Amino acid sequence: MARFHLCWELGGGLGHAGRLRLLADALLARGHEVTISLRDLAQTAGLFAAGPGQAARPLLLQAPVWLHRTEGMPPNHASHAEILLTAGFLQAGPLASMVAGWRSMFSLLHPDVLVADYAPTAILAARSMGLRSASVGSAFAMPPAGQPLPCLREWENIPPQRLAAAEERVLQTANAVLAHHTARPLNHAVDLLLGDTPLMTTWPELDQFGRGDAFATGAAQPSPHWYGPAFLAAGGEAPAWPPGAGPKVFAYLRAGHASHGDVLAALAEEGCRVLCYLPEVAGGKTPPVTAPNLAYASRPVALQAALAEAQLCVTHGGEATLAQSMLAGVPVLMLPLQLEQFLTARRIAASGMGVNAAMLPKPQDWRAVVRHILATPGYAQAAQSFAQRMHGYKVEDMAARVAIALEGLAGT
Repeated sequence: MARFHLCWELGGGLGHAGRLRLLADALLARGHEVTISLRDLAQTAGLFAAGPGQAARPLLLQAPVWLHRTEGMPPNHASHAEILLTAGFLQAGPLASMVAGWRSMFSLLHPDVLVADYAPTAILAARSMGLRSASVGSAFAMPPAGQPLPCLREWENIPPQRLAAAEERVLQTANAVLAHHTARPLNHAVDLLLGDTPLMTTWPELDQFGRGDAFATGAAQPSPHWYGPAFLAAGGEAPAWPPGAGPKVFAYLRAGHASHGDVLAALAEEGCRVLCYLPEVAGGKTPPVTAPNLAYASRPVALQAALAEAQLCVTHGGEATLAQSMLAGVPVLMLPLQLEQFLTARRIAASGMGVNAAMLPKPQDWRAVVRHILATPGYAQAAQSFAQRMHGYKVEDMAARVAIALEGLAGT
């Protein structure tokens, strides 16, 4: 038996906590002790609640997180180094205080292995204590090892000096903290995201850095091991489609995207039967569009059941929704809300499984976009081809394989 501490520090949404819930279940099933610290305890509490007849869930703690605004940084992060500079890595003093919080937690819990989901300060603290660490997560949070952090906005022609300066600052700050604890310095800033052992819980088709493509073309860098994405498949209300004969479209959107209402209107005007989960509407706000062939779900929908009937999925590009659409062989129209989603949507569009709306010329004719996707069989064919290749994929099997890898790191 080993002790594992699972943690999440940076990023938003439920994906990080959902992944840790799956890994915690797999480790507990194999007889290990598990504790968890989360960036957001309030939003994720339901994911870890014990159901009827279940044993108590693992001990949940608040992760030490950076709460302050960092002035003077560029408005758009060009690399993970710039993200880290705004998350506490700008100066050694404040970073040391964050590390002290993690060190105190580890001293109380005595884990054998730290499992970090986008948790660079936790990885730094583990290194300062000689505690073994592994990283899990999406490809975005786990850039290529052994090299400088790549540019995340290559289309903007970011000066190389800006990228190098940000990485050097992060390294200097992190290594100053490590030196205080007489720990080994870092050679690359990326090690703050990877830890000792990176475990890539995604597919190459979702890798924003194209490592699967490079390996396929004979590049010198070996491909990482792709364990596959994590998502919580169970739960949600049964899909209730509007009546009619048009194609069924499932939409999972948020009001934060400026075009969400225009897209829903275009789908309805094109005769689609649309089932939409819009959290703001589910929370009581007025729907942006009303039509006889457009239904709003009052709570999250059972995604697998909805996608089993859908001809199209409209989403912002979150990995969990995309992965389930890919497994169902359903093409996607993606409306990214932030950088990671844009980079993921670009990958899916390049694979032929969907359209990245952020790359379309403006102003957008949403009816024409919808008509094009539904009338072009190549999108559905590409998605169905992927689904056939991945037939039988189960997140529980993925979590069990990751658990075995973590056991190897713990020496059990």
